[in-house]
Amino acid sequence: MKRTGTATLPLHGGKAPRWLFEKMTLLSGQIIEALCIEFGPQEVLRRISDPYWFQCLGSVVGFDWHSSGLTTTLTGAIKVALKDRSKELGLFVAGGKGKTSRKTPQEIINACEETGLDGTCLVETSRLVAKVDQAALQDGYNLYHHFFVFTSDGNWAVVQQGMCEEDSTARRYHWLSEEVRSFVLEPHSGVSGQRPSEGLNLVHRESLQAQKVITELASRPPDENMRELQTILEGQGDLFMPKRHVIFPKEDIRSEKLRSVFVRTYERQAEDFQTLLGLEKVGGKTLRALSLIAELVYG
Repeated sequence: MKRTGTATLPLHGGKAPRWLFEKMTLLSGQIIEALCIEFGPQEVLRRISDPYWFQCLGSVVGFDWHSSGLTTTLTGAIKVALKDRSKELGLFVAGGKGKTSRKTPQEIINACEETGLDGTCLVETSRLVAKVDQAALQDGYNLYHHFFVFTSDGNWAVVQQGMCEEDSTARRYHWLSEEVRSFVLEPHSGVSGQRPSEGLNLVHRESLQAQKVITELASRPPDENMRELQTILEGQGDLFMPKRHVIFPKEDIRSEKLRSVFVRTYERQAEDFQTLLGLEKVGGKTLRALSLIAELVYG
């Protein structure tokens, strides 16, 4: 799949006043409607997936602060504006900020009942897009917002956002399904803003071998992985890890929980990295642990 870009914004608290949100809802709804009439719903996906156009839309409808709140407020306004017009326009939305983002799967299923689309497929797409930016690409930003918009013919776009508490910034990620590529091989077409000095990027082309090794390790008996991981945490021997791998402290690991995930991956025997990434409970900590084991075992 294609991620079309990112935007890095200052992280601000609070929320937009009610009067502003109501105006944003009215204006954004009219703009989206005009785009659907003039160019079709697919063009709306293209526009929303452009981080610059999205930022401009937020300013045009009244949110003229260059902060993290533009993302959550604008997508919320669009969702309200399209609530009773989705079927008419052929454009459906799901998700949002915090707890609302967890309702995304059910909201997709509900919308698909009206369109006849395969809701299960779109739900899996939504989950996998979120996992790529949260677990496979660990750049210091934890996702707290996920907005999924799709057309009646199954095309989709995603706008999701994460926060970095250390430097009080938020990063917005934009995705578009128009160009179908691999989820786990450089799915991002552009990145803007400053990157953290350290991170783990398992979807980079240079990580192909790491993906293969991690998938193989995940299929091993769980006790083997736990022994290797314990060796790393206890610092036995003269082991020096390269800078590209962030070594997390002992308190970051809950051994029993991690072992239960290894049991799950052993039972499932994922055939490739994308399948492994899609497994329930396989998140950032699991992939970091497997990355460290891969470095220890294979160098």
